[in-house]
Amino acid sequence: MAIPSYATRGERIWHYVFLIICGLVFLFLIGPLLVIIPLSFNAEPYFTFSKEMLTFDPAGYSLRWYEDFFTSSAWLNAIKNSFIIGIASTLLATVLGTVAALGLSSRHMPARGAIMALLISPMIVPLIISAAAMFFFFSKVNLAQTYVGVILAHTALGIPFVVITVTATLSSFDTTLIRAAHSLGANPTRTFFKVVLPLVTPGVVSGALFAFITSFDEVVVVLFIAGPEQRTMPIQMWSGIREQISPTILAVATMLVLLSMMMLTTLELLRRRSERLRGLSPD
Repeated sequence: MAIPSYATRGERIWHYVFLIICGLVFLFLIGPLLVIIPLSFNAEPYFTFSKEMLTFDPAGYSLRWYEDFFTSSAWLNAIKNSFIIGIASTLLATVLGTVAALGLSSRHMPARGAIMALLISPMIVPLIISAAAMFFFFSKVNLAQTYVGVILAHTALGIPFVVITVTATLSSFDTTLIRAAHSLGANPTRTFFKVVLPLVTPGVVSGALFAFITSFDEVVVVLFIAGPEQRTMPIQMWSGIREQISPTILAVATMLVLLSMMMLTTLELLRRRSERLRGLSPD
């Protein structure tokens, strides 16, 4: 963004200081990735750049750690568990969060503030406290160390993201469209699926993606609730760092970064689609 010609000297100095600060923050965030991704192709079993890698010698690069990931039963079982738990909890969180957001969007909903605070409390309460509470509760009802228990726990963590994104989408929703649909003879079910749902879909999908990322990257709750059979990808990485230092972890981290980039791209596309549907963008 260019500096206006009428900006004072102090404003110009602050502008450049702000750019430098933003650059340093960006470098701080992106720096580890610039190290992890190249090291995942290291031909040697070390976490350092070899002489061949520094000189860009092809002999210093290898896909052995990616091969180790795809041929390891422990890693494959972990990624299978992550997707099973992530997809199941995302579906539950999306349905429950969307229904809750639709209810909270009604002006006649009693105690809206208290209900909203309760729904987003998993984002506010320290995760270690939530995990301990879930552990004691699930132990009482025999859901500890089960897939159902982990899925329900991740659902509770994902619901706030769906509620917030769908509520934000509904805040700009034109309720006269619902009245128009009713005046044309559409029943509430048809109105929801033909009018409301298409317009709030970007918010629903965005919330679902956030819920999935939260589940896929969750460690603390799984440590408390899951058993050996429910070991997920983050737990496998954490155990690998503690027990056996292997560059396979770097390969896994690289693939997770690529997955995150794909999801962020999807979120951006959904944001643009939402703006077009609401008439905020000429594109």
